[in-house]
Amino acid sequence: MKQVVFGTGPIGATLADQLAAAGHKTIAVNRSGRASTGSGVELVAGDAADPTFTVSVSEGAEVIYQVLNPPYTRWPELFPPLQTGLLVAARATGAKLVTLDNMYGYGPTGPTPITEDLPYRATGRKGRVRAEMAKELMAAHVTGDARISIGRASDYFGPGGLISHMGERVFRPALAGKKAQVMGDPDQPHTFSYIPDIAAGLAKLGSDSRADGRVWHLPNAPTVTTRRFIERVYEAAGTPVEISAMPRAMVGLIGVFNANLREVKEVLFEFEEPFVVDSSAFESTFEQAATSLDEAIPATVAWFKANPKS
Repeated sequence: MKQVVFGTGPIGATLADQLAAAGHKTIAVNRSGRASTGSGVELVAGDAADPTFTVSVSEGAEVIYQVLNPPYTRWPELFPPLQTGLLVAARATGAKLVTLDNMYGYGPTGPTPITEDLPYRATGRKGRVRAEMAKELMAAHVTGDARISIGRASDYFGPGGLISHMGERVFRPALAGKKAQVMGDPDQPHTFSYIPDIAAGLAKLGSDSRADGRVWHLPNAPTVTTRRFIERVYEAAGTPVEISAMPRAMVGLIGVFNANLREVKEVLFEFEEPFVVDSSAFESTFEQAATSLDEAIPATVAWFKANPKS
């Protein structure tokens, strides 16, 4: 079965490797044609915003996966055209389109656990664009233009995950015995998603027709506070715990000079209040649970140890 994965960041590359290992003819697409994938994955260079290209590379595919992530500061202008390119391909080829999404579209939820039936109340431009993109996908499914499934994940961590909130800014200091800096209130509960679980969840959505036509929260391990998560990273690294919290005022000040941090400010609420993602619908429907933190955190520490910063 031919599968096409658009996007080869840590999640896309992991998904492509998982699909290839399962015996699928797997094509991974990015702009350069280069990525850290296994030998069973065919790499193709191309622009996902070009419908002529997306239709051509997707011909004969059973499933198309959208795991794209344009520059953080340019989501509103770049993300919708990328999705349009893949929607055109899904319509033209009859392939199912499975899209990776995040939680931004819900906006601030306060202490309420985040479930798939919450309304879209995003207050920032990145959240609003993700909400509109999700609405476009579901509308395409309702009208019969394409078969659609959306998988949502929280802030990710895992092998290859460098730039996330629980990426190299936490795991590398832990290994070096230095201080990890985090944003917001580290004593609030926060759900983190493990990269291999995200990829496996997307693959399940692609292979199971019960996933069609709705949003699913991909499986997560039980939620702990950000502080407890980081403590477990240091425990796995074998170093004393050191945590420094960056409050909103400091994020705003540094954001004056750092565009990416400036963009983070609009979703900082996720780290200032409880942010608990409920993935029970996925887990009960597909009988596929998340990897425990007892396994996932040491595996991530081992990856960072084996891949020191150059």
